[in-house]
Amino acid sequence: MARDTLRNRLDRATAHLDPPFAAVDLTAFDGNAEALATRAAGKPLRVASKSVRCRDLLGRTLARPGWHGVMAYTVREASWLVRAGVTDDVLVAYPSADRAALAELSADAELASAVTLMVDSPDQLDLIDSVAPPQRREPIRVCLDLDASWRPARGRLHIGVRRSPVHSAAAAGALAARVTARRGFRLVGLMAYEAQIAGLADAPPGQAVRGMVIRALQHWSYPELLARRGAAVAAVREYADLAFVNGGGTGSVAATGADPSVTEITAGSGLYGPTLFDGYRAWRPVPAAFFALAVVRRPAPGLATVLGGGWIASGPADPSRLPDPWLPAGLRLTGSEGAGEVQTPLSGQVADTLAVGDRVWFRHAKAGELSEHVNELHLIEGEQVVATVPSYRGEGHAFL
Repeated sequence: MARDTLRNRLDRATAHLDPPFAAVDLTAFDGNAEALATRAAGKPLRVASKSVRCRDLLGRTLARPGWHGVMAYTVREASWLVRAGVTDDVLVAYPSADRAALAELSADAELASAVTLMVDSPDQLDLIDSVAPPQRREPIRVCLDLDASWRPARGRLHIGVRRSPVHSAAAAGALAARVTARRGFRLVGLMAYEAQIAGLADAPPGQAVRGMVIRALQHWSYPELLARRGAAVAAVREYADLAFVNGGGTGSVAATGADPSVTEITAGSGLYGPTLFDGYRAWRPVPAAFFALAVVRRPAPGLATVLGGGWIASGPADPSRLPDPWLPAGLRLTGSEGAGEVQTPLSGQVADTLAVGDRVWFRHAKAGELSEHVNELHLIEGEQVVATVPSYRGEGHAFL
C-alpha cells in the first residue's frame, strides 16, 4: 500500500513530464540526511559527491546540521565545487595524475587552501612537484590513505577493496615522515575507508548464507581495524597535527562513529537510498531517487516493454548492478534480456494493468551514477515538482 501511495504521488507530481527523467523525493532525501546525522552521534558528516552529483543537492545537504565538507572524486571536480561556492573544504578521495588540474590547483591560493589531495606514495608527491615545483606554488594539503582492508591468516587473505599500499601503522608513520620532510606539502589528514564493513550488505535479499558469512567477516574485521587505525593515527601524529581523520560510509556511520580515532565520517549513498542498501540490517535509507520510463508496447500477456532502461551500475557484472522496476510493485526484469539500452521488457501479472503511455518507476543500484544519465533532477515535495535542478552532466561536466 505504501508503494502504491508513492507511485500515485510521483505520477501526479510529474504528469506534465515525458519520460525518461529522474526525480528526487525531497521528504525522503531530507529524512535520510537527518537520520545519517543522528547515527553519526555528533561527529560531522562529509558528503560524498560521487553519490549525489548535483550541486544543488550537495548544497542542500551541507546546509543541514551535522554535515560539513565534501569528499570529491577528482581534482577538477573539487576545484569547480570551490569556485562555485558549494564549499571551502573538499577532500579528494583518490590520488590524481591530472597534470592540468594539479597545475590549476597549485597556482591558486584559494583552491590550495580549500582542497586536500589524497596520497599513498611518494611517487604522487613527485608527480605534483614535476607539474609545479614547490618554490613556485602554493603549499599543497595532503591526506594519507590508510588501507582499511582486513588481512587475516598472517596476511595471506585480503578482505576488502584494493586501495592504498599503506596498511600498517608503521607504514603510515614512515610515509608521514617522508611527506612532512618535503617542501611544499602540508599533511593535514588521514583516511581509512572500511569497504568490507561500510560497502557490503550484511543481509542481502535471498542470500541467507552469504549474509551470515559477511556478518562474520565484519564482526572480526571491525576490532582489528579499530586497533590498527588508532595506532596509525598515533604514528602519523608524531609528524603532523592532523586536522581530520576520515572513515566510514553510509553502511557504517554508527560503527565508524564509535571509533575514538575518527573525527569525521563520509556518507552520500544513503541520501538517495539506492537498491544496494536494501540489504543492510543496521539502517536502510528510504528510497528517494527514481527514474521514470514509458511503456511503449505490450508484446504478450504478462509483459510490458518500456523505452530504455539499461542504466547499469559499476562494480562486478552481476544482477545486483541492474536497475530495479520499483513502481508499480510486482514487475521484474526478464532473465533473457535484463535492462536494455533502448528497450526493457518487464514481466509480472501487474504488467497487464499497464497501457502504452503509462510509466514505470525504477531505482538505480547505486546512488550518484543515476545522474550520469540525465541533465536534470526534478525535486518533488508532496504532489508537486518544486524545482528542477541540473546534474553534473546538465552543467556540462563528466569528471570520470
